[in-house]
Amino acid sequence: MELLDVMLKRRSTRKFNGNPVTKEELDKILAAALLAPTSMNRKPCNFLVVERKETLEELSKAKDHGADLISGADKAIVVVADTLIADTWIEDSSIALTYMHLMATELGLGSCWVQIHLRSKDGKDSEELVRDIVKIDDHYRVVGIMALGHSDDIPGAHELEDIDKNKIHFLV
Repeated sequence: MELLDVMLKRRSTRKFNGNPVTKEELDKILAAALLAPTSMNRKPCNFLVVERKETLEELSKAKDHGADLISGADKAIVVVADTLIADTWIEDSSIALTYMHLMATELGLGSCWVQIHLRSKDGKDSEELVRDIVKIDDHYRVVGIMALGHSDDIPGAHELEDIDKNKIHFLV
């Protein structure tokens, strides 16, 4: 598959069928994350792979809306960035999440980026809740969690004709 085809095919999947993500699939997704560029090649991101159902369930309740799907995923990858290494943790984490999303698509897996940064649960900061669940220090920041699993419910691909070219502006 060409990269543009993968980009068109990439869709967020919120329902998983219970079939396990294989070690080979997971290894490729993690390799993609580690290959993601970071500012000044500082590599502040770490990737916490969650397989335990109880922890997936806890993570699914870390924000008011949009995280429920994590409980049905086979695995989730919590992307944490060390602010002692780089101040570009939002950008670096976002690129890594995108690379994982694209690799999951290439492999035919369902995936969904669950936003954690700037979200809350009953007035409590979602990042703080996630840090408590995965037991990491406060200098680690959490942009998002990638939910992964096999799915029979992956939405159809986008069409190249559907992109909004009015968003492109040439400055002369």
